[in-house]
Amino acid sequence: MSEEKAGEREVRIALIQGSDQGSASANLDYTIARIREAAASGAQIISTQELFTTPYFCQTQNKDFFDLAESIPGVTTDILCALAGELGVVLIASLFERRGSGVYHNTAAIIDADGSYLGKYRKMHIPQDPGFEEKFYFTPGDLGYKVWDTKFGKISVLICWDQWYPEAARLAALAGAEIIFYPTAIGWLPEEKADFGTAQYTAWETVQRGHAVANACYVASINRTGKEGGIEFWGQSFAVDYNGQIIARAPVSEEHIIFADCDLKALEEMRRIWPFFRDRRIESYDGLINRVVD
Repeated sequence: MSEEKAGEREVRIALIQGSDQGSASANLDYTIARIREAAASGAQIISTQELFTTPYFCQTQNKDFFDLAESIPGVTTDILCALAGELGVVLIASLFERRGSGVYHNTAAIIDADGSYLGKYRKMHIPQDPGFEEKFYFTPGDLGYKVWDTKFGKISVLICWDQWYPEAARLAALAGAEIIFYPTAIGWLPEEKADFGTAQYTAWETVQRGHAVANACYVASINRTGKEGGIEFWGQSFAVDYNGQIIARAPVSEEHIIFADCDLKALEEMRRIWPFFRDRRIESYDGLINRVVD
C-alpha cells in the first residue's frame, strides 16, 4: 500500500439496494445512475446487489435463463471500468457469468478507482431450496476467498449463501480484508413469512454481525427489494462495524442507497486490542476440513 493510501484510513462505502427494472439494459442504466448518485455523495467503494442486471431467475429451473449470462470480463465490466475511472470509485458488480459451454457461475467483478479490472470472485456455497434453485444454474466457485488491495482499502467479496459460513469470512479476514461485501438476494416465501419471517431475518443479520466481531472487520450486505415471482425480498441492506454495531440500514420495500463511513485506522487498533488472529489455536482445527467430526 502506498504512503498516500496508508494515510487515508477513512472510507465511505455505498450499497445500492434495488429492484428488477424489467430488462438487462434497464437494470444497468438504473445502476449506473445510482453509482453516479452515490459518488456525488462521497462514496468511494460502491457495491451492487446480487445479479443486478437480471431478475432473480433462480426461482424455477428453466434452461432459457442461461441466455442471461455473460462473459467476465466482458461488455458490462467494460462499461463499469470506464465509469469507475471517470468517477474515481471502486465498484463491485455482481453478475451471471458464462465461463464456457455448460459452465456458469454467480460472480462478482471488482474494479479499482482508476478503472482497472482487478479480478472476480465466484460464489462458493450454492443453495438449493424451494424458490432458490441455484444448483441448477451455478457451478461452485473455484477461485478461493480473495482480497483486493484497492485504492481505498483491502476488500473481500462473498455472495449471499456464503453469508452463513464463518469459514469464508475468516479466510477473507486472514488474507487481510478490512471490509467484506456480501451482494445478496434473499427474501420471504409467502407461506413462511407469518410463522418464520422475523426469525429468518434475525438469523441473517445476526450471523453477519458475528462475522464482523469475530474477524474485527466491517461487513456490508446488499440485498434486493421488491417482489419477484414467489419471493418478497426483504431489503434491509446494512453495514456493521467491527463491534457488530449497525451503522446503516435500508428500508424493507424501497429502492435505496445506504452510506457507511468506515474508519480503517480504528479497525487496526481494535485488532491490536482484541487479537483474535494471534490467539487462534490453528493446530486444533484439523476437524474443519472434514464433512463431520465423528
